[in-house]
Amino acid sequence: MLFDPRPKSKREEIFDREKELNSLLGGIEEYPITVLIGIRRVGKSSLLRVALNEFNGLGLYLDARRLYAAGGGAISPAVLVDEIRKILLGKGRFGFLSGIKLESVNLAGVKIAPKEMTIIDVFELLNGLGERFGRVVLAFDEAQYLRFYGPRGGKDLLAGIAYAYDSLPDLGFVFTGSEVGLLHDFIGIDDYSSPLFGRVYEEVEVRPFQRGVSEAFLRAGFEEVGLKVPDEEIKRAVDGLDGIPGWLVEFGFNYWKSGSFERAMERTVERARVMIREELLELEKRSPRYALILRAIAIGLTRWRDIKDYVEAKGGPITNARLSALLKNLEKMGWVRKESGEYRIIDPLVEKILKS
Repeated sequence: MLFDPRPKSKREEIFDREKELNSLLGGIEEYPITVLIGIRRVGKSSLLRVALNEFNGLGLYLDARRLYAAGGGAISPAVLVDEIRKILLGKGRFGFLSGIKLESVNLAGVKIAPKEMTIIDVFELLNGLGERFGRVVLAFDEAQYLRFYGPRGGKDLLAGIAYAYDSLPDLGFVFTGSEVGLLHDFIGIDDYSSPLFGRVYEEVEVRPFQRGVSEAFLRAGFEEVGLKVPDEEIKRAVDGLDGIPGWLVEFGFNYWKSGSFERAMERTVERARVMIREELLELEKRSPRYALILRAIAIGLTRWRDIKDYVEAKGGPITNARLSALLKNLEKMGWVRKESGEYRIIDPLVEKILKS
């Protein structure tokens, strides 16, 4: 169902993403590394799950945000290894190999107990399973959080992935990220100091719907649940929510259940308020000035000088270099974009909530 608020898992449950899905499947099947990018709530997780379900091999899904939260702001190698083991043993939501005992797996002539496994051991194990399943793909959703892996900003994990790239032909990797610039910085394909420097990879971008597609999506969703909605209300919804599928699904579901445009929009905005405030709190842990910058842009202070004046008025002096760095980070994290010398908030509901 198009208006099901849960992540999708079947091709027929996603709308107008055939090109992106086929590109993602091609990347998974043909490249050692595939990168799936797009802003928050654009549908990356659903697309990834559908692709893994259709993949003619073994696809393992891990949410790096969950690993980050479980570790209290850090991801230990032991936690990551244990999470992969749980998936393989069928204890997680996406378990596959419930009948296999990892204790019995022989790696290079040595039996390794699960508690003694390193990430390299696990990668070699997965590559061995690839001989049985054709290919194994390890998919990290919101992979920019992997920079909190281990004591060296994820470099140890990247080194393991580089080893797999070079030596384990039946193991591939998918990385998704809504903080697009940070994901690219973390993977470091173009960074000489990164273990993955110079590696070949496929990149698939998922963009918000164009206006016509947004309207068509809502019409198709309402038709699916047997509800006739006036065109003017569909257009008003797209005016407020733009082409971000996550919010369009939320609105469509709420309209279906309430039968009222006003109640549906109110509930959608309230739901967005909760989610966005949580995201802003996480952002403020990195720097409280991020929220000040976003509020400045939301109220119409879109030029660099005006933003600086607002931030200094609310939070004290800030150097030009520091402000520029924070703005660049917000661009990398997918919160804002710069157009013709002015900064704009990408998500219209983020802007609306910051104004309130």
